[in-house]
Amino acid sequence: MTGTRPGPVPPPPPLEMRWDARSPLPARWVVPEGRRPRLPARPGAPLDFTAAMRALCDDVANRCEALWHVRMSRVLVTFTPCRNRSRYGLQARVTPLRFREGALTRRHGHVEYQVQRFFVNGREMLYLLTFCLPRFLDQSFEEKLVTVFHELYHMNPAFDGDLRRHPGRYAVHSHSKDRYDEQMAELVKGYLAGHPNPDVFAFLRTGYRELWDRSGGIVGVVVPRPKLLPVGRPSARAAARKNAERGTRNAE
Repeated sequence: MTGTRPGPVPPPPPLEMRWDARSPLPARWVVPEGRRPRLPARPGAPLDFTAAMRALCDDVANRCEALWHVRMSRVLVTFTPCRNRSRYGLQARVTPLRFREGALTRRHGHVEYQVQRFFVNGREMLYLLTFCLPRFLDQSFEEKLVTVFHELYHMNPAFDGDLRRHPGRYAVHSHSKDRYDEQMAELVKGYLAGHPNPDVFAFLRTGYRELWDRSGGIVGVVVPRPKLLPVGRPSARAAARKNAERGTRNAE
C-alpha cells in the first residue's frame, strides 16, 4: 500500500501582529446575510463605524470619572459580523491582551503561554474592543450606550491589559449582571446630561438599515481574535518526566 506524502507543516501563528501605513488594518463592509445592500446615490465615503466608535469611547473616557483610566490609544476597536439578524446574542466584547495583573505570560501545567501581541503604528494595544454588527446597531439608543459603557468598564482600573475583577465568585460582572447594567445605565444618564457635542454619538440614534442608507454604507476594522500561544520550553522536570515516559514505552 502506497501512502501519501504529508504536505508541508504550516508555520506557527506569529507572536506579534503589526499594522501600520504600509500594512494597514484590514477593513470590510458591514453587511447582513453576507450580501451588501445597494449603495444609495450619495457622494462621499461610507461611515467608518470603528473610527466613529473610537471617537465616542474617547469622549466617554474623558467625561466619565469612572472611566478616566481608559486610554483609547491602547484599545483596538473592531467589529465582527453576526451570523444572523436576531437582536439577541452577543452585542460586544472586550478581549484583554494580558493575563492577571498585566502579566505577559501565564504558566499552565508545564508550558508557558502568551497572548498574541497587537501593534498599531508601533504602539502596543492592551485591549481589543469588538462590536457584533449589524446586531449591535439594531438595539435602542440607550441600550447601545449601556453596552459601550459596559465593555469599557470591564477594563482594569490599572489599565494593564487585564479585566476588572470583582471580589467573590462572579469576578467579571459581580454577583448580578442586571445590577451591573443598572450601574452602567446611571453612568450613561450622567454622560448624556447636558452633553455639549451630541454629534459624537449621533450615529447610534438610528438602526443599521437607516444608518447604511444615510451614510452611503458602513465599513469597519476586522482583525482575527488573538490566539493563546505556547512560548519558551517546558520545565526541566517536565522534560525529564517526558524522557522517562519515552524510555518506558521503548522498553515495552
